[in-house]
Amino acid sequence: MTQPLMPKATAVWLVENTSLTFDQVADFCGLHVLEVKGIADGDVAQGIKGMDPVASGQLSRAEIERCQNDPSTRLQASESKYKLPPMPVRKGPRYTPVSRRQDRPDAIAWLLRNHPELTDAQVSKLVGTTKPTIQSVRDRSHWNSPNIKPVDPVTLGLCTQIELDAAVQKAARKAERERKKANKAAGTPETLLPASETTAPVHATIAAPEKKPEVDEEKRSYDADSVFAKLKDVKIEEDDEE
Repeated sequence: MTQPLMPKATAVWLVENTSLTFDQVADFCGLHVLEVKGIADGDVAQGIKGMDPVASGQLSRAEIERCQNDPSTRLQASESKYKLPPMPVRKGPRYTPVSRRQDRPDAIAWLLRNHPELTDAQVSKLVGTTKPTIQSVRDRSHWNSPNIKPVDPVTLGLCTQIELDAAVQKAARKAERERKKANKAAGTPETLLPASETTAPVHATIAAPEKKPEVDEEKRSYDADSVFAKLKDVKIEEDDEE
């Protein structure tokens, strides 16, 4: 989906003037949900004036009302009457406003502390700094080292949460590839050994033959003839005694 011309300014206006959820605003503006929450809390995009997307023709009032009534829906941008040429991808160092440049050492310290897997090139790309500056912050040789305090670069507005998450995931994938490559070179198996190789063999035991239950003499079944025959014998014995 095409993002608005000024994503953060549009997000500021939507947060202040509508009852849309953070997910709806983040999806339309191409921001992270935490960034939108930071805008609502006043921690992100301080000093940015909101831009009305309805006045600029990027959204319609009916579309906003539709999404306000159903939080599960997503905003659909209005079709522009004019076809703008695609913007070329700009390559080069990130431009950091003059007002934010003094915050870069704090952001570098935060990244070095919380994401040591990031390379100097990735840190440099995220906050728009140089490798010598990163090294000076790392070894505490920076001229303002006593006053450097780690602060999230997203909170400082030096990068977006999406860019930070993408850099961390890329660094994690690279570390995993290097670990597998090192294990393969050392001949270490990458998976656990099967249980049959790691557990002791179970000794087979000969099962004792099952004993058939002994038939209790008192519980034998008797038929009618045998019972009457015994009674007859008893009667004869009584007659002999008389």
